[in-house]
Amino acid sequence: MYKVVIVDDESIIVEGLKRVVDWAAYGCQVAGWANDAAEGAALIREKRPDILFTDIKMPGRDGLAMLAALNGEFPRMQTTVLTGYRDFEYARQAIQLGVARYLLKPSRMEDLEEALRHMTGVLAAQKPKGPARPAAHEEAEDSPANSFLARQAQSYIGEHYAQRLSLQEVADHCYVSQWHLSKLLHKYLGLTFYELLNQVRIREAKRLLEDPAMTISEAADRVGYTDVAHFSRVFKKTEGVSAGDWRNQHCGLRRAAKCAGPAR
Repeated sequence: MYKVVIVDDESIIVEGLKRVVDWAAYGCQVAGWANDAAEGAALIREKRPDILFTDIKMPGRDGLAMLAALNGEFPRMQTTVLTGYRDFEYARQAIQLGVARYLLKPSRMEDLEEALRHMTGVLAAQKPKGPARPAAHEEAEDSPANSFLARQAQSYIGEHYAQRLSLQEVADHCYVSQWHLSKLLHKYLGLTFYELLNQVRIREAKRLLEDPAMTISEAADRVGYTDVAHFSRVFKKTEGVSAGDWRNQHCGLRRAAKCAGPAR
């Protein structure tokens, strides 16, 4: 029997799928269900299902990140998305992440049955048979799902750089371990977590320092550094000059350009 997990924040959808679909007719049984992405990811790692029916727009987290993480970890698992989110770009991304079927709610029974036939057919053709097992991260590392996760992490850092941000927090956001996220950042971005975080912070600090009224300590605090001495060391290591010298050079060039007037 193929194990099925259902993840949807609408209880009526979960109950409807459990009761209406003739799972046994397709050689399936429902092994568990969850009502949000974080709970769903934990359940999938516990149950290791062959088939997943899931929404991708649930409160709190983006289901696409969950799909990407689980696709890399369980490459044999077949997934059908059930969603009321009618957005072509979202559907395109889901399909790139390995989704077998993308169905809009309310889904017709014939569409659900076709999705089941397709997914069980794919599973039957796979060898060895049996429940989906986690893949070695090295085997699945070069994939659209893992590239997506690296971009998700980069985006999250870009939005939260001014906070006390940790690798664990970003890994939790992407539904992966710290170790795996570190490998993905190195592979796809060529940076460690702290190199990426410092890169974003220093870029924003430079933008702030273009304002003559902004002090260096204020800029450091605004981009997430509680210790101005640490900020100064990171800035000099990144830019090759101190924050004060960078501001003097930059503002001097701007003044010279302004005085020179437009090119003739």
